[in-house]
Amino acid sequence: MAPLAQIALESGCRVTGSDQIRNSKCAELAAAGAVITTGHHAGSLPADAELLIYSSAVPADNPERAEAARRGLPQLRRGEFLAEICRDRQTVAISSSHGKTTTTAMLVHVLLRCGMDPGFLIGGSVPGLPSGHAGRDRWFITEADESDTTHTLLHPAIGMVLNIDDDHAWSVGGTDCLLANFRRFAQQSATLLYSPGHIPAGLLTGHPAASEPSPLPDGSVPELGGFLRINAAFALRAAIQIGIPEEKALAALSTFPGVDRRMTVRRNDGDMVLIEDYAHHPVELAASLAFLRERYPHYHLRVLFQPHRHARLAQYLDEFAVILRQADSVLIAPVFAAWSEGGPVDHRELARRTGEKARAVSGSWESIAGELLAEPARPQVTAVIGAGDLDRVFAYL
Repeated sequence: MAPLAQIALESGCRVTGSDQIRNSKCAELAAAGAVITTGHHAGSLPADAELLIYSSAVPADNPERAEAARRGLPQLRRGEFLAEICRDRQTVAISSSHGKTTTTAMLVHVLLRCGMDPGFLIGGSVPGLPSGHAGRDRWFITEADESDTTHTLLHPAIGMVLNIDDDHAWSVGGTDCLLANFRRFAQQSATLLYSPGHIPAGLLTGHPAASEPSPLPDGSVPELGGFLRINAAFALRAAIQIGIPEEKALAALSTFPGVDRRMTVRRNDGDMVLIEDYAHHPVELAASLAFLRERYPHYHLRVLFQPHRHARLAQYLDEFAVILRQADSVLIAPVFAAWSEGGPVDHRELARRTGEKARAVSGSWESIAGELLAEPARPQVTAVIGAGDLDRVFAYL
């Protein structure tokens, strides 16, 4: 939502908005000229408003949505508004179960370093970059959300599908619907980049202009390891198709600063390392722990994990437990519910199934931070992992 608001501001629109809690994104938008209120109130909708854009997490009975309906104002989900922005642009859209934000950010970074000024929407924070930009070039780079089906509204010049898992199947009508939506996105892409090894067999075959990116050249961009090299291979291929010479694109990738909350080193005191990561699906969590074991082979691996959404925890409960056993010690925070209020299992059940290495924690973030720091092993890498609000724990670490 914040990148869309930034793009609207840069395009000359007057923007207002609200959030339940005033956060850094709200502050950035306010500094850029948006009028941001805390809490959702019908009175926050301006008298001369022409369009209301809402997150799929916001229900129809939200006071501002209800007021817009009473006035007969048009309303668009964020993905529907994104499709309107992309309608008259040469769009590169990345729609995958994992890696969307990092791959999008890598491609944007390359194009900017090579002198272009594309429009873009990045679903995360990149040091030195806004998350949304209108741009002056004809190209628009964006991630495309599969969780609410709105990726099917795009018709990109270059579509990317790095991988497909059944994540979000519960919110789009089931696994078959999720796969059909990915296939539709692929078919609507003039050129398709995809990785057959990470996609259900045959799902995206038959596209007249589909190909798999080659791995990064040996010895290039040694800073990028593990799954980041796969993301970079896709970004490199797209940059070349846009017109950037390969050697210039590789040089730009070597300066990529990363995305916040994606293997972000928060502190490194030699034998005590603190890392934050956004993994919230079993495939992502397994990749993150494998990366940490590779990078810090002789360190005690301590994990603070926050499950993201009750539906996801119920779907992957046993898988999460098996993967978390790969750590040396585990703390599990209460579920970040997003818009779902409850579910059949909670963080305590995940801790029980993980076994003796794991313990469920609750209470304030300050108290959880205290438990995380208690009796550290040395050397130790402490990984705070999840996509919810557990980043608030860093105020006490």
